[in-house]
Amino acid sequence: MAYDKFNILQTSAYPLPIENVDTDQIIPARFLKATERKGFGDNLFRDWRYNADDTPKMDFPLNDSKYSGKILVGGRNFGSGSSREHAAWAVYDFGFRCVISSFFADIFKNNCLNVGVLPVQVSEEFLQEIFEAIYDNPKTEIKVDLPNQTVTLMSTGKSESFEINSYKKENMLNGFDDIDYLQNIKGEIQEFVKSRPF
Repeated sequence: MAYDKFNILQTSAYPLPIENVDTDQIIPARFLKATERKGFGDNLFRDWRYNADDTPKMDFPLNDSKYSGKILVGGRNFGSGSSREHAAWAVYDFGFRCVISSFFADIFKNNCLNVGVLPVQVSEEFLQEIFEAIYDNPKTEIKVDLPNQTVTLMSTGKSESFEINSYKKENMLNGFDDIDYLQNIKGEIQEFVKSRPF
């Protein structure tokens, strides 16, 4: 399933300064029945966003109208726990295109890259600077430059580089998942097959 191309993203962000956010909190197991990547955003952080009577918890950042944007800034060890890919689906379906943290669980990180969400790992010091800037001004913007692999806090100009697998980077730039990538090089594959002796 193709997704929007990712090049440079400059937007405000939602702060979630909680460490060890696991995939069961990102999308609780009771919402994993669907097989399509649609509708999961409604239940992103369901048990943190809503009370038992389904009324929103207004002190939770995603329910706070002063925050907005396409970036989620999370605490260290984001996406730990089970390997459910639905967690990445929920993040994308809510409207986030990037998650910034000082450390990601590997499986969650790869699941994000497969669906068009860019996980950006920064130093713990820079992460705290980002949180502080958002709290000082909820409209402060963060610029994520995938071609140059940098993330910049626009209010201060402070910037850090981040790592990404080159194959995943190219897919993100083109809006490809693994199937799209293979479809894109279908001609090359066919030519290769023709050149092989049988």
